[in-house]
Amino acid sequence: MIQQLVALLIVVGSAGAFTTTGMHRLSRGAVPISTTTSLNAELEAILWDMDGVLADTERDGHRPAFNQAFEENKLDCVWDVERYGVLLEVGGGKERMTAHWNEVGWPDAMPEDDEKRQEKVKELHLRKTDIFMDLIDQKVIPLRPGVLRIIDDAIAAGIRLAVCSTSNEKAVRNLVNTLMGPERASKFQIFAGDMVKKKKPAPDVYNMAVETMGLDKAKCVIVEDSGIGWGAAKAAEISCIVTKSSYTANEDFTGANMIVEELGDDPSSGVTLETLASLLK
Repeated sequence: MIQQLVALLIVVGSAGAFTTTGMHRLSRGAVPISTTTSLNAELEAILWDMDGVLADTERDGHRPAFNQAFEENKLDCVWDVERYGVLLEVGGGKERMTAHWNEVGWPDAMPEDDEKRQEKVKELHLRKTDIFMDLIDQKVIPLRPGVLRIIDDAIAAGIRLAVCSTSNEKAVRNLVNTLMGPERASKFQIFAGDMVKKKKPAPDVYNMAVETMGLDKAKCVIVEDSGIGWGAAKAAEISCIVTKSSYTANEDFTGANMIVEELGDDPSSGVTLETLASLLK
C-alpha cells in the first residue's frame, strides 16, 4: 500500500512539473506540452534555411565574398548593400550573377561565348564560396539569437534536424561545423542548392529532405527568413515560421504560420519547441 502511494505521489509530482514548464506564451496563446515524448510524437523534424536564418550571412558574408571574387578577377562590379538586397530576389549565387549581368551588361573581362561565360560564372562562384568559408572560419558572422538554444532542445527531445539551403553544400557544412561545433553538426542532414534541379522558391530541396529522411510533412516545421524561402515552404506544403533578417524585414509573408523578428535567446519570450509544435497542420 505504501509503495502504491509513493508511486502515485511521484506521478502527480511529475505531471505538475511538466504543467509548469511545458507552457510557452506568445501572441498565439499557451501551448501545453506534457512530456518530451509527446512533443517528439508531434514535432518530428525542424528544417532550417541557412542564410538569414542560422546566421545573417547575406549582407556581411556572401556580399563581401562576391565583391572580393570580382576584384580578384578584375571585373568592374561591386554590389553595395542596396543592390545585393534586390538581387536576393533571385535564388542561388550563380543565378544571381547571371541575372545581374543580363540586366546591366556583361563586364568586358567576361567571355563573349555564352557557354564559356557560364563556366566563368561557375569559377567565380567557387572562388566566392572559398572566400565565404574563410569568413566563417574567422567567425566574423555569428549565429542568430535563439538558434543554438532551439537546436540543443531539439537534440535533447530527439527531434530530427536538417539544413535546406540554396547555398553550396560545402559552405553549408562548413558553417554548421564551425559555428555549432562537430557534436551538434553530427545531428544534422544537409540538403543544398547544388543537390536539386530547381532552387527555392521551388520546393525541391524541402521535398528531397522529407523523402531522404523518411519524414511526415505534417510533423515538420520549416524555419525561413525570405519570401523566396516562404514560397518554397508553401509549395512543399510544410508549416513555416519566418524569422525576419536584415534584408527581409519588409517582405510580405502573408500566409506564413508565424512571423517573428528573431527566435530569441530567452526561452520565456522567444520561440520554443512548444511554439513550433503549435504550428503543425
